[in-house]
Amino acid sequence: QVQLVESGGGSVQAGGSLRLSCAASGYTGSRYIMGWFRQAPGKEREGVASLNSDGNTQHADSVKDRFTISQDGAKNTLYLQMNSLKPEETALYYCAAAPRRLVPPPLFQSAYSYWGQGTQVTVSS
Repeated sequence: QVQLVESGGGSVQAGGSLRLSCAASGYTGSRYIMGWFRQAPGKEREGVASLNSDGNTQHADSVKDRFTISQDGAKNTLYLQMNSLKPEETALYYCAAAPRRLVPPPLFQSAYSYWGQGTQVTVSS
């Protein structure tokens, strides 16, 4: 069974940086998509960034040039480097995955089968 465990959240001042990690286990296939989503209080969950097993990536317009999604060489850990954070980006950040190949890797929730429990990111002004 696929398991996703996020870490790296915390509190940071506006303009600061954080790097989120998502440790993935239980999947041995060669085709997949993985993504980062976030949900702020009272708001819907939104896609932040995604990648697929071919190395294609997609970033939401709101985070382009500030956030970067990546994966380690062993492809067991997904990362989200977040720079120049804003207070409105305070949210619970989730890692998601699915055993399928899509190009470009999607930013909508319904494409993903597996979800982590989330890690809290708080950005203060």
